[in-house]
Amino acid sequence: MRRDLNTVHLNVVHYNRRMAPETNHARHDRDSVARSALALLDEVGLADLSMRRIAARLDLQPSALYWHFASKQELLAELADRITASIPRGSAGVLATARAVRDALFAYRDGAELVLSTYALQLGSSHAQSVLTEALGAHGATDAADRGAAILHFVLGHATLVQQRMHADSHGALPVAAETDVTAGLDRIFDLGVIALAGTLTAPATPPRARV
Repeated sequence: MRRDLNTVHLNVVHYNRRMAPETNHARHDRDSVARSALALLDEVGLADLSMRRIAARLDLQPSALYWHFASKQELLAELADRITASIPRGSAGVLATARAVRDALFAYRDGAELVLSTYALQLGSSHAQSVLTEALGAHGATDAADRGAAILHFVLGHATLVQQRMHADSHGALPVAAETDVTAGLDRIFDLGVIALAGTLTAPATPPRARV
């Protein structure tokens, strides 16, 4: 009888160990996976943000991540949505809104490249483009949707250029130059590009004052 009990005990241990990697996913949800992936993005950059590395951070098997996201692209789309979610809606001018989009991208390492790649695949939300379109519409642009898309394309490309240049500079990959700030002048170029794409705008209508 003792031998039978030992056999049962060993079988249970073997079964539990075999099943553990498949049930670890229950310790995390979609939000915790995305938060960990976003933090890891800041540490290692987009090129090294693999599903295996994310799983290791969470002490999971890589296959467990697919309980929460069907693919890596779906996970990256979620990260892109989180990066752009901080862009405020409101009555800010077109240039101020474009700067807010750019600053949201700059908040994370390779943030611009990640959002650009997701946008290219038509994944994720359209929040960034929506706030630009709203700002353009509020300032009299009749083709606000098209101009909003054009400005977003410019912002994504410009922000990607800036982040890649800064990354190259940090690794000593840029030519030696007298200019110490490798991004010098790029803010002015950004403003010129946004203003040119926005076209002729008018001041937003001021709502009438309520009579006292």
